Amino acid sequence: MAKTSSVYQCTDCGYQSPKWLGRCPQCHQWGTLEEGNSTSAAVRTKVAKPVPGRQAQRISDIDPQTATAWPTGVGELDRVLGGGFVPGAVVLLAGEPGVGKSTLLLDVAARAARAKSKVLYVTGEESAGQVRLRAGRINALEDNLLLAAETDLGTVLGMVESEAPDLLVVDSVQTLASAEVEGVPGGVTQVREVAAAVIRTAKTHAIPTVLVGHITKDGNVAGPRLLEHLVDVVCSFEGDRHSRLRLLRALKNRFGPTDEVGCFDMTEGGIESLEDPSGLFLSRSGKAAPGTCLAVTQEGRRPLVVEVQALVTEAAGGSPRRTVSGVDGSRVAMNLAVLSKTLENSTKQDVFVSTVGGAKVTEPATDLAVCLALASAMANRPVYSRLVAIGEISLSGEIRRVPDVGRRLSEAARLGITNAVVARGSLENVKAPAGMRIRECEDLGEALQVVMP
Repeated sequence: MAKTSSVYQCTDCGYQSPKWLGRCPQCHQWGTLEEGNSTSAAVRTKVAKPVPGRQAQRISDIDPQTATAWPTGVGELDRVLGGGFVPGAVVLLAGEPGVGKSTLLLDVAARAARAKSKVLYVTGEESAGQVRLRAGRINALEDNLLLAAETDLGTVLGMVESEAPDLLVVDSVQTLASAEVEGVPGGVTQVREVAAAVIRTAKTHAIPTVLVGHITKDGNVAGPRLLEHLVDVVCSFEGDRHSRLRLLRALKNRFGPTDEVGCFDMTEGGIESLEDPSGLFLSRSGKAAPGTCLAVTQEGRRPLVVEVQALVTEAAGGSPRRTVSGVDGSRVAMNLAVLSKTLENSTKQDVFVSTVGGAKVTEPATDLAVCLALASAMANRPVYSRLVAIGEISLSGEIRRVPDVGRRLSEAARLGITNAVVARGSLENVKAPAGMRIRECEDLGEALQVVMP
């Protein structure tokens, strides 16, 4: 007979312990172990019986058309997914509260319904009336879009069986619960059971399914780690509340690349695909100003031109301030130290460095642009108009090469930028864009002489 014993399970990662612990040894969270029941039984080997219609097939006899992706109608989403939704594929979309996950999926569901596909949209966090108001605001009212405000797993699976939708959206997986499993909605046990049941139904009926997932304060998907292993695609929807830009990244993708990034623009009418996001990160003034320089950063395989601005003023008193926004503060401090040594002066002024449009720049390829913007602000002299700087700065002041220089220069040339400064040797086996003046420099001192003679 089965033996029932008490066990303590972590609500964050699912770790089990025979006794209560204040801190989970696996995820290192405090106060997350809760008492539950564990049923253990002896393993009994059974003779497997063949199931009619479920025998193995030769791989060459399987029709590849059954796994062909169909486009969603949202270009940036198709870019990240690898062409669109694959029949039977399960996509997990995670993101912070209020970033726009539900708005994006409601728009995708409406576009699919507009293409004569039946879509079932299950919401467990909002009422049907609230979703109806949002759909009217973003023009997502379609007859083939079915809406259900439901939190019971059995009821949702019954709707899938009766309606036979072409696309299923569940918002969110943490709000559904099964009456046959113990635990509160959103707990490890419930999330595991809900995800397994929905995935099994999606695979059986070849229904592409999108699951919305919550994230923890650390930015990870809430629930057991098994959830990310079960699904086919894991996407992260990111964005700053004070910025219009939203980024969609594929953290896991069985049907396409994981280094693609989709860009979206958050407007009053919903979320729109942004095929050319570089314009959000450039100032509207075409006049050269002291303390500004252009850089090219990469989000996945997509180059983005951003404008770095710097301001250097006299310190009001005490220790000088170092304030940054959109850039890495530690790298700015390092670049400022290298610049001070190159110019042979001591920087005891207040320094402010920021990006335009809320862009976030973290890669070392923007070091040279930050240094040139700081030098321009210190001298109160602008650098060359429409100048882009690409390179990493070492502690000795050397400008080091960065990958994909050709792609970065092509993006800058497309936006009308005519001057560029790169590391020496960057143009080897790289075709320079026509009409662009490119200077290769060995170190920071040489670059300063080029841009501010």
